[in-house]
Amino acid sequence: MDKTKVGIIGLGTVGSGVARLLLDFGDRTGRHAGRTLWLEKAVVRDLAKARDCDLPASVLTDDIEEVLNHPEIEVVAQLIGGLEPARTIMLKLLESGKDVVTANKALLAQHGPELFDRARELGRSIAFEASVAGGIPIIANIGQCLSANQIESLFGILNGTSNFILSKMHEDGAAYADVLAEAQRLGYAEADPTMDVDGADAAQKLAILAHLAFGARVDWQDIPRTGIDKLDVADVRYAQEMGYKIKLLAVAQLVGDGLELHVSPTLVKAGTPLAEVGGPFNAIRVVGDAVGPLLFYGAGAGQMPTASAVVADLIDTAVGRTKITFKTLELWSNRQARVTANDYAQAKGRFYLRANVVDHPGVLAQIATALGRQQVSIASVLQHEAEEGSQVLPLVIMTHETTEGAAAKACEEIAAFKSVQGDLVRMWVRG
Repeated sequence: MDKTKVGIIGLGTVGSGVARLLLDFGDRTGRHAGRTLWLEKAVVRDLAKARDCDLPASVLTDDIEEVLNHPEIEVVAQLIGGLEPARTIMLKLLESGKDVVTANKALLAQHGPELFDRARELGRSIAFEASVAGGIPIIANIGQCLSANQIESLFGILNGTSNFILSKMHEDGAAYADVLAEAQRLGYAEADPTMDVDGADAAQKLAILAHLAFGARVDWQDIPRTGIDKLDVADVRYAQEMGYKIKLLAVAQLVGDGLELHVSPTLVKAGTPLAEVGGPFNAIRVVGDAVGPLLFYGAGAGQMPTASAVVADLIDTAVGRTKITFKTLELWSNRQARVTANDYAQAKGRFYLRANVVDHPGVLAQIATALGRQQVSIASVLQHEAEEGSQVLPLVIMTHETTEGAAAKACEEIAAFKSVQGDLVRMWVRG
């Protein structure tokens, strides 16, 4: 059987998983590739560090030049996170004649145009299935399997850490800070979870999907986003009372000639597929004009699910499928974007509003009047009695469809009322 020699840069959690699949299941990958994927070199920072994969001593090296200058290594899995030195290493690999597989969504979201242009100039390819949603084959499905469709919308739960936290808040009624601590203890959240809980991770993935599905070229930092780090468990309870679950939802959908893009905590109707995605799992609902609605669900992170996607890309690259797709799709090319992002203020939808208000007559009328000034119509109101000894009670309003801009203006006015205590909460409602 023919042999394709492979290199790995970075033997952390995912890299170790990739090595295990290549070494322990070579017969399986060989059947799918029609050739042996031979792990020739794995570059690490510390040769003495203990690892959960058993590698021959000749494979390990701390010198990246052993990969760059190896004439028989054809494809390299670049599995270093962050922007630098990942970007520089990626360029060096391409310039040394290697095709590259990566799981680094931050790198692609930030430097995709530069890296893909350079790969095209050099006649090389970049595969990146593992960069979005871990083991879920969303990149291949949007880029290839759904190519007969105009994708109309994507609604995704793209961050497993946030979804785990939200699921536990719903199940246990626990406060955000307590569930975050549990997520960190279980390994679902990093010591610094900022990128996960503030929506940045989901926005980076959404930027990649929006480019692939719609031809948009948007800086992920320009995607409007709100995280879950300020979420009050009281809103989880009120959402449940009204038949909803809160999810950190990434949205990309065609509206007119433009694209609506945002990431935000969203009330999703209980019993619908996205609402029932629990724990650290990911899901993406895709609607195509020919195929209709589809749901992709699975492990969005973790060693072996992500390694599964990386090895699938290695196989596709070894047999030449990636190069054909890479050339055909013209990802992050210099061509003009097919669609641009709409003004977020014009995005239409329903909203959940919650204010803690002083318990005296006329407050609801005052708030309704402020909403009316922005043409925001009230669909329903949920109001509980104030706790004994308190003069403040929660007032929850569900609106009819309006625009983000109108809801924001109305909330700004309401938040300034003397009768409103503390922050006013506003979230999208879907379903």
